[in-house]
Amino acid sequence: MKKQLFTILTILFLLISSAGAASAVTHSPSLVHKKGAMAYQHTKYLSEKIGQRVMGTPGETAAKAYVQKQFKRMGYKPAEQSFTFTRKGKAYSSANVLAYKKGKSSKQIIVGAHYDSVAIGKGADDNASGVGVMLEVAEVLKKTKTPYSIVFVAFGAEEGGLNGSNHYAKQMTAKEIDNTIGMINLDSLAAGDKMYVHGSAGEDGFIRDQAMNISKKKKLDIGINPGLNPDYPAGTTGDWSDHAPFDKLGIPFAYFESTNWEIGELDGYEQTEKYGGIWHTENDTLAFIEEAFPGRTEERLSSYSQVLTELLKHMNSPSLSKK
Repeated sequence: MKKQLFTILTILFLLISSAGAASAVTHSPSLVHKKGAMAYQHTKYLSEKIGQRVMGTPGETAAKAYVQKQFKRMGYKPAEQSFTFTRKGKAYSSANVLAYKKGKSSKQIIVGAHYDSVAIGKGADDNASGVGVMLEVAEVLKKTKTPYSIVFVAFGAEEGGLNGSNHYAKQMTAKEIDNTIGMINLDSLAAGDKMYVHGSAGEDGFIRDQAMNISKKKKLDIGINPGLNPDYPAGTTGDWSDHAPFDKLGIPFAYFESTNWEIGELDGYEQTEKYGGIWHTENDTLAFIEEAFPGRTEERLSSYSQVLTELLKHMNSPSLSKK
């Protein structure tokens, strides 16, 4: 009996320790003043402490809990948007995590990043890095008066077919769609040779254009797809990430990513000249990226964090200013 009791207590201790680790807080007050520093810590925790975050697995659930914990620590009241879907005949459950920041206007901007990963590597680039930048910016702007309200969304199950963002978009009412100024997507920010911001075609590309202006003023090396591939005109991109469901609704978007649109098939899939694609490979770990490209992760996270922060602080919609 004593031996059984000891075993039970040991198991309980391990479970409690594991739960505590999954909800650990990576925040230090000094990090707020170092652009990209908080984003780096979030990226490290999601990819190294939690690791693979495949849809429908405990890893994805742990990542969801971590994001919720971070939003709560910042003072937000996160909401969970659960959904189910079927892929290859198998049913899955996942959820989006939402945090709302009230702005000067009730008009809103959606800022999203998916927190799941594939079953190879640790998903440091794809997409712990995007979640890290989103969480940092959410914290930096918590007490700042922004021109528009902001909905920060951590999407679940992106890797299985944009399931989280598709679900979110399908739940939007006509009124909410009309009330949404734009959507900003953060996906795979750490590893690629070059930093980019893509956007909608024509006048709806104003979010990309404003982000580019900020980048130039801050002398940050963020550019646009040069349009070498006629299927993807300069400044635009494809429909393979979480901006796509919102684009289909007619909502203007911007999409930050690090890759290389000047090599391979000129479609942005080959991220680096030296190693090809990092995402969806065993090389998608913080250790590999930092060894292969010293200083790149920190530079990327800092640059994107600075531009996104300023963009959300000063964004203006040309369509509204004409009214």
